[in-house]
Amino acid sequence: MIFENTGLDGLKCDLAYMDETAEKAGFFRWQWEYYRATYEYKIEDNGNNNEYFVRINTRAVEGKLEKPDTILAVEAVYMGKGTFPHGLDYETPIPDSIQVIANKKLQQFKTLLEA
Repeated sequence: MIFENTGLDGLKCDLAYMDETAEKAGFFRWQWEYYRATYEYKIEDNGNNNEYFVRINTRAVEGKLEKPDTILAVEAVYMGKGTFPHGLDYETPIPDSIQVIANKKLQQFKTLLEA
């Protein structure tokens, strides 16, 4: 599931601030390489024993990720259901209750990022 109209697409900041903001909002930098990083937030659905992951993709527009002053731009925001052993299914419908949590977290992240 791709999130549209989050207001995050295209936002830019340096790596150090992105990491700090992500941590405050409960996201963590999971996948990364020299020119891109993915921040994730895990939502557990205890009723169904399912896990969902909200992902924020970023790309370095100035510098490389090993430097804290590297400028990142948000490219896309999406969510998938966790699958065993460590994949994501982007086609499975996401329950409304999980979407509400995800939208609140994304809004919190955006508010912190713009502060």
